[in-house]
Amino acid sequence: MELEIISREPREKRFETPLLFVHGSCGAAWNWDENFLPHFAENGFSAHAVSLRGHGASETPANFNSTSVSDYVADVVQAARSLPRPPVLIGHSLGGLIVQKFLEKYEAAVGILLCSVPVGGMFKPSLPWQLKSPLLWTKVMLKKDYRLLFSTPQRAREFLFSEDTNETLVGRYAARFGQESYRIGFETVFNLPKPALINTPMLVIGTAGDTLISRKFIEKTARAYRADCKIFPRLGHAVMLERDWRQVADFMIEWLAGKIR
Repeated sequence: MELEIISREPREKRFETPLLFVHGSCGAAWNWDENFLPHFAENGFSAHAVSLRGHGASETPANFNSTSVSDYVADVVQAARSLPRPPVLIGHSLGGLIVQKFLEKYEAAVGILLCSVPVGGMFKPSLPWQLKSPLLWTKVMLKKDYRLLFSTPQRAREFLFSEDTNETLVGRYAARFGQESYRIGFETVFNLPKPALINTPMLVIGTAGDTLISRKFIEKTARAYRADCKIFPRLGHAVMLERDWRQVADFMIEWLAGKIR
């Protein structure tokens, strides 16, 4: 599989362990390259982001709507093996589920989950917004197109961004979100993580303003892994694209400094 990997290397490397970022639904490696990749490189990390198959500039299979979680895990395995040593894996939203499923079978230095699909899956977290927007959800199901959730600036703000995120940025980002496998939505309900199989040190991060995955689900995930947990106020779901993204990135840098070399 031909995969897009965006890499940013530091001028002065502080850490030998590389970082590998995994995006969420309808996203791609560009999500991370807006802010996180250059910032982590400036702070001495070798930082990389993969676009999963069917996203960004990665190859799109003919049967993309049948793409599974295991397919995405295979993409992360491929990207991780291209690096000189087992990386820190950082997954956002759906990418967090992919990271959890990866860690059930494969080695990583550390796992970081950002506003991740929780250990209990997306059935309960998704109920409030399905009930709030039943017509939109019906359109998503009939057209088999998850990007409808983020396809306008108004929807993107409702689901992904805090109220004070710049309007121009929200519009630009909404236009860049792409397709998503239809099968994946069902797997986020039924193909659940198995924390008992994972021994990798973990950090779990959420935000108080996340309308997709609320604080209680983030904290439940942290408890399942006996992981450190941090909830940031005001920020929305798309933390790496928010105005105050640097708060999250700097916290991760400080935390990682005590975990890797």
